Amino acid sequence: MHTRDVSSADISPADALQFLKEGNFRFVTALHQPRDLLDQMEKTKEGQTPFAAIVSCMDSRTSVELVFDQGFGAVFSIRNAGNVVGTTVLGSLEYAAAVVGVKLIVILGHTGCGAIRGAIDGVKLGHLTALLENICSPAESAGWRMVHADGTSCNAALVAQVTERNVRRGVARVLEQSPAIRALVEEEQLGIVPAVYDIATGRIRFHDTPADAPGVAPTARKRQPQGLESD
Repeated sequence: MHTRDVSSADISPADALQFLKEGNFRFVTALHQPRDLLDQMEKTKEGQTPFAAIVSCMDSRTSVELVFDQGFGAVFSIRNAGNVVGTTVLGSLEYAAAVVGVKLIVILGHTGCGAIRGAIDGVKLGHLTALLENICSPAESAGWRMVHADGTSCNAALVAQVTERNVRRGVARVLEQSPAIRALVEEEQLGIVPAVYDIATGRIRFHDTPADAPGVAPTARKRQPQGLESD
């Protein structure tokens, strides 16, 4: 059903992280696992046991099932512009973690994100305005324009910086605002990591931290696929 034919109950957060790393390695090297999607659909029609929940951007180039080389029933995919963690996302993650029992949450941003660019530039457009202000407030946008020679979305380094900050902030929001998820993380039943997908190369860079860092899945050191980066 997914990268390993095991129940999510039988794997650790580190295992789940490794499965995603290996899936992305297959994606960028065109070594996709062969899948009979109709057979997977049949096998999952009575239930699901996904091992990870991924919060990603709605960008059409960032389908998580594709970039992680996963099939039916393997991951929960929660998508919105700018991979913003709000109330509905938190509720979805609590269902995934506390009810279904996923082992890993990934907050996944991507390069060249239109929502990040819009947030930096302070775009105002109906309901989109409030969403973008979750990425950076009007005060932050104004501050960047004062600090940087080019404090707009034309500044590639600034866009990259805000993208990185946004995924890390997403992890922090989950841990701060969901006691249920925080408890699972503290009990080491669940991991959570920020990551960024490069739309030009297909590679996903996970921001792994030491295993004793609160709230973050320990890095899966074994079977590290060559060519994948982490920091």
